[in-house]
Amino acid sequence: MESRDALSVVVVRRFLPAAGALLAVISLLAPAVARGADAAEPTVTFAEAIDRALRRNPTVAVALAEIARADALVRQARAGFFPTLAGNGSYTRLDAPRTTLDKTTNQRSVTVEKDQWAGNLTLIVPLLAPPAWGQTLAASDNRRIAEASAADVKRQLATAVGRAYLTVVAQHRIVVVNETARATAQHHYDYAHTRLLGGLGHSIDDVRAAQDLASVEVEQQAGIAGLVRAREALGVLLGESGPVDSTDSVNMPAPPAIDSAIRDARARRTDLKLLDERVAAAHASADRWWTYYAPLLAAVAEPFAQQGSHLVPDSGWQAQLVLTLPLYDGGLRTGITRERDALVEEARANLEAGLRQAASDVRTAYQTLLLADKALVSAQQAVAFAQKALELANLAYEAGATTNIEVIDAARRARDAETAAAQSEDVAHQARLDLLVASGRFP
Repeated sequence: MESRDALSVVVVRRFLPAAGALLAVISLLAPAVARGADAAEPTVTFAEAIDRALRRNPTVAVALAEIARADALVRQARAGFFPTLAGNGSYTRLDAPRTTLDKTTNQRSVTVEKDQWAGNLTLIVPLLAPPAWGQTLAASDNRRIAEASAADVKRQLATAVGRAYLTVVAQHRIVVVNETARATAQHHYDYAHTRLLGGLGHSIDDVRAAQDLASVEVEQQAGIAGLVRAREALGVLLGESGPVDSTDSVNMPAPPAIDSAIRDARARRTDLKLLDERVAAAHASADRWWTYYAPLLAAVAEPFAQQGSHLVPDSGWQAQLVLTLPLYDGGLRTGITRERDALVEEARANLEAGLRQAASDVRTAYQTLLLADKALVSAQQAVAFAQKALELANLAYEAGATTNIEVIDAARRARDAETAAAQSEDVAHQARLDLLVASGRFP
């Protein structure tokens, strides 16, 4: 027994200076790292984060550009049934004038001069152009799809921002838990070390307290690093050039009842609206098969002027009505019709799958929320019990009724319980967000 105590004294004498220096360095660095993490540029509320992301994230800008592109395609298709006007000009130089011989007079006359020029304007007015009408309507359908797609992009972005924001809030909770745990471990180490220096404690208690404090320091730095990553991720989603911090509270709308949530999902979810638009566009495109079989009628007017040819007048005009009737195209129109019928079936299948998935999302999110709320209550109760156990272990250790193994174990359990409570709170928030998203009530 005496030899074991002597060995412990030797170990403590060698270990404590290095441990003390290490703990001093960590104690100096931890506030600096924490201040660096707290130096995030703006602090935004939950609603402000969503609004800023929808205004500044490049994904939304791309979706809006797709709407502008679809609108430009509508204008391109519409040009098919508007008049077109083109001007043409030419200059020709021959090796010699062209002449003809008059056999009665035996004289030659010039019919085409050596230098000639000609110019004309061609005006084409489509009077009947069903393919152009069909292409314009298809482009308009695509524009509505682009608008619905942009709305769904905003929903997906808002969901990602909401989850990132909640992650920042959760990491704040973890950092607070680690800071509290470090303060508790520091207090226990100071007490154990003071007892050892006063000749009342044991060296092993002092070493265990120092080891526990060092372990808590590691967890504290990991928590700060996680907060830094979460802030940076939120800043990227918000279109900022630096990290963005959250407030301590999250205000989300109250979750709906499950029956109401399922009904709202069908009417509100932008992904289902997008699938509806695709079905409607596919149906309309399939119903316009007749435009490929209809005749085309155009009016052509052409004023002209020329010089150098004696076979035509120097100026004049001509007009035509041109009727085109498609008779045989090698099966092109049949293939187009079959393709569009297949697209209708595909769009219907996607919509049915989306409706089933939406109902499943609502049911899953609702059950997850109920379980998460129950787990949060249990986690909070566990924190209260763990704190009480830590108080009792401290009282017993200070009274000399036990070693500090029980104190360190109780402190670790209290730390784990508080971490679990913070994680349970995050799971409850995420589940509430999932239910709002699944029901179409977010954003």
